[in-house]
Amino acid sequence: MRLLMVSGDRQVAIGERGPFHAMQREFSRWFERIDVICPRPDREVQVRTLFERVHFHPAECGRAGMVGYIVRRGGELIAEQRHALIVSHDYGWFYNGIGSARLSRATGVPYVSEIHHVPGYPVAADLRERFDRAVARLYVRWARKRAAAFRVVNQGEMPPLLERWGVPPERIAVLPSLYIDLETFRPAGEPVQPRQDVVFVGRLVANKGLDRIVDALDVLRREWRPVSALFVGKGPLAGTLHERVSRRGLQQSVSFVDWVASPADLAQVYRESRTIVCASTCEGGPRVTVEAMACGTPAVSTPVGMMKELLRPGENGELCGFDVRSLAGSLRRILEDEPRRLRLGVQAAQDGRRFEYAATIRAYAAGLHAIAGEPFA
Repeated sequence: MRLLMVSGDRQVAIGERGPFHAMQREFSRWFERIDVICPRPDREVQVRTLFERVHFHPAECGRAGMVGYIVRRGGELIAEQRHALIVSHDYGWFYNGIGSARLSRATGVPYVSEIHHVPGYPVAADLRERFDRAVARLYVRWARKRAAAFRVVNQGEMPPLLERWGVPPERIAVLPSLYIDLETFRPAGEPVQPRQDVVFVGRLVANKGLDRIVDALDVLRREWRPVSALFVGKGPLAGTLHERVSRRGLQQSVSFVDWVASPADLAQVYRESRTIVCASTCEGGPRVTVEAMACGTPAVSTPVGMMKELLRPGENGELCGFDVRSLAGSLRRILEDEPRRLRLGVQAAQDGRRFEYAATIRAYAAGLHAIAGEPFA
């Protein structure tokens, strides 16, 4: 089977090895050929072909011209390669999905709309997320009669939302995207002395609940004890985050790292943390909490994405609400009893194994073959 992907990832084309690169290593084994249309990179293109079967076609235009480019270049590729399915990674202004729908209509090749999460759902962090949620609703209601299927990555959050927006249940395919390399993300072979109580890993953006994490640390300092924390990531709210930490007087217990060099180094950060925190208002996974769990680090998370399905409070971590008090309470329950925390970590590692890299990607590939009506072997 030959697959055309319309992606928002531009990292691979400039030589960076992010999640899309890692996914394709295994994913490409299950297809004769994969062509990827992606946005125009902001640097010189370094990669055109990956793993022999994956071929990248960076756009020659900006975002405003993407719909037309997808239809034109996609049409050329389908005429040459005879793809069986178009997969569109949909988000933002949904130009990928709009272009893919038009391409599907022009060529007769079915398309799948992939929506990993909707900004502002279940909770909007700001007015922009409310606007983005409204845009997503308009797109889904427009695409529901055009897409062969909608791929989502969690069971408990996205299918009910899409059904409320008019998508028939039989056209919703739940195919998780948490591809965890268990050779890298696994418990240490011997006891590890934690370096910090709490770790956050992710983009420093509005939906991550950064303000509530800092305020929860402040509550714990004032009402219990100082809690050490490490923030790993960069983004537009870095300055605001540093200022909030300073205003709360937490400079001595909070540290920051922009980037971790390798997955192995990140796995060690997880192992050296007593718990990982996710205070997000919307997520598809998130990946980082499951990576940490696979390393034996219990998670504290809001009920977003996979977390409300995966986390069982008191067994492998803690769920918290979208407020500071609830977050602080959940962190304290993890941190105040070290033998219990270690038991939670053992169960977390076992539960993280269900997302083993090769098996999860194989299921994703099999799902796409089924949508296309093509045999899978």
